[in-house]
Amino acid sequence: MEKIKYEFPTPFESERLILRSYQPGDGSWFYAMSLRNRGHLSRFEADNVAANVESEAAAEELVGELEAAWKARNCFFIGAFEKQTSDFVAQIYVGPVDWNLSEFQVGYFADIDHEGQGFVTEGVKAVLAILFGKMNAHRVRLECDESNSRSIRVAERCNMTREGYLRENRRHLGETYSGSYIYGLLKAEFKANAA
Repeated sequence: MEKIKYEFPTPFESERLILRSYQPGDGSWFYAMSLRNRGHLSRFEADNVAANVESEAAAEELVGELEAAWKARNCFFIGAFEKQTSDFVAQIYVGPVDWNLSEFQVGYFADIDHEGQGFVTEGVKAVLAILFGKMNAHRVRLECDESNSRSIRVAERCNMTREGYLRENRRHLGETYSGSYIYGLLKAEFKANAA
């Protein structure tokens, strides 16, 4: 499959959310969001692009890079915004794993002020509908820390199957380690669940 044939839409909507790519002009609020979520991201998402932004100017440069990566179809960083308030509530990541197999990886985090409200699950379900529909995915996978119970619940609410376990593949401060669960969802399973 040639990646150029498939264009991930932006923006798109779910019941409560507007989901879109990051765009020039987003640097100011993106930087504020990064500061607000630093402690929140340090345990499970320390390498997330939002975790260590150093200034508004750096944030503006970063969102430009993310927009370019989107246009090149290298990866898709999606901001989820609540329709009623326009507040940023979550980020969802989509990365092509294998364009020939048509496999993608998803990742996500909830804004610290919007945890536990179902926004991530709703956003991921909307993304899965696009991946298995417009993007013609055969398979979607997810890797999450074994101790991240919220992330595990999102995967399970999205009907993903736990396919594997990687032992102590994540290192934390204080020389502690944790493993990762691998989840997957096939197009046939997605269609069966949607029926």
